[in-house]
Amino acid sequence: MELKDLFYGIEDLFENVLFIPYDALRNLELDSWWLANIFSWIFIIIGTVAFVYWMLQLKQFDESTENTYTYEEGNLD
Repeated sequence: MELKDLFYGIEDLFENVLFIPYDALRNLELDSWWLANIFSWIFIIIGTVAFVYWMLQLKQFDESTENTYTYEEGNLD
């Protein structure tokens, strides 16, 4: 077995097996653009929800640590 055969096997795996769902979505695009892009919409929604959650957690952390920092005038130590 040559190294070239290994790479051809990997190519065959990806083109004929692992990309079948993407080929189906590509063919579905001719019928319905919305259904063909459903995964993109799902990822956008998940990203938006995660972003809002992260910003709320940062705001909560900032409000809880705001009172822990003290500054005394004249003391630079």
